[in-house]
Amino acid sequence: MTIREILKMGDPRLLLIAKPVQSFNTREMRTLIGDMFDTMHSVNGAGLAAPQIGVDLALVIFGFKQNQRYPDAQPVPETVLINPTITPISDAEEEGWEGCLSVPGLRGKVPRFARIRYTGFDEAGQVIDREAEGFHARVVQHECDHLIGKLYPMRVRDFTQFGYTSVLFPELDANEDD
Repeated sequence: MTIREILKMGDPRLLLIAKPVQSFNTREMRTLIGDMFDTMHSVNGAGLAAPQIGVDLALVIFGFKQNQRYPDAQPVPETVLINPTITPISDAEEEGWEGCLSVPGLRGKVPRFARIRYTGFDEAGQVIDREAEGFHARVVQHECDHLIGKLYPMRVRDFTQFGYTSVLFPELDANEDD
C-alpha cells in the first residue's frame, strides 16, 4: 500500500461536497482503503476522509485501540464507512478538543452531538447501522464533515479555545503534526 499526501487547509479540494461511491468491493476501492489506513496510521490519526487525500468520494475511515494524539480517548472500532448518514439521537451537544491532519499543529474546542446514529456501507457494500457517543461520535462527525467540505475550525464557536497544540497541550509531543 501507499502513504498518500494529506491536503492542508487552504486547498480548495477540501471544500468540495464528495460524490457518492457507486461501486463496492472493487480492486480500486480496496487499494484506496488500504492506502487510507496506511496514511492514517503513519501519522497516528484517529480517522481520515477520502477528500483529505484528494479523492472526491464519500468515504471515511476511523478507529484505534489507543491514540497518542488523544491519550484519554476510549477505543473506537476500526471502520470503513461509505456514503454515510448521521442522525443525532438527541439535541444534546458536548464540546471537546479536536485536531485535524489537514490543519496541522492546531486544536480547537468544537461542539458536536453527544449521541448519534450513523449508517452507510462497508467496503463490501454491507449495511452499517450503529449508535455512538463520546469520542466515537465526535470522530465520526469530524470525518463526515470532510465529505461536505467542512473543516473543524468552521465549527469552533469560541476562538479563545483555538490555538497551537504545542501551546495548549505542551505535554503532548511538541513536534506532532496534527
